[in-house]
Amino acid sequence: MLEIALVAFMTFFATIGPPDVAALFAALTPDNTARERRAIALKGTLIASGILLFFALFGDWVLKHFGITLSALRTAGGVLLLLIAIDLVFARQSGGTTTTSEENAEAAKKPDISVFPLSTPLIAGPGAIGAAILLVAEAQGDWLRIATVVGALLAVLLVTLVLMLGATQVQKLLGVTGLHVVSRVVGVILAALAVQFIFDGIAESGLIP
Repeated sequence: MLEIALVAFMTFFATIGPPDVAALFAALTPDNTARERRAIALKGTLIASGILLFFALFGDWVLKHFGITLSALRTAGGVLLLLIAIDLVFARQSGGTTTTSEENAEAAKKPDISVFPLSTPLIAGPGAIGAAILLVAEAQGDWLRIATVVGALLAVLLVTLVLMLGATQVQKLLGVTGLHVVSRVVGVILAALAVQFIFDGIAESGLIP
């Protein structure tokens, strides 16, 4: 279970990107008071948690409803995670793990960013949603493994909340270079995991004898 927990934690850490979320949160709330920041961070994290838990617990039903096999999900999820990993390694921004420039511009005009863009797509983005569905599907109905994945997800969300509460300090401590170093290290690990998902999906599909 320790291996499952570590894989799930690293995957969610890479797809959510707590340090990046904290840095963007600081950039989007420069005029808010400390109390307002705490309220926005807590509300955004709770909403994102609800979204990710929904897809984690009911993602299997969604797959069956649309006739999607587990091998197809593994392959597609692996490709998505690989694209995100490439962006992390090269320190590029994309809609997979962060907001686009257009979304940031729209968010700058909003007094409350807790729903958009904080909860989604910043925390509960397509990468994190895909990872939640994929990792729970990998558990194949084993409730202990599912609980381990959910626990890892909640742990990353807690880390995200803590970093947002100290967003200004995190931004000053790590700086741009520090954030990029963290992103690159996590990106390499995520890339290897993504390729393994792709290999497993293709192997189970029966396409290659």
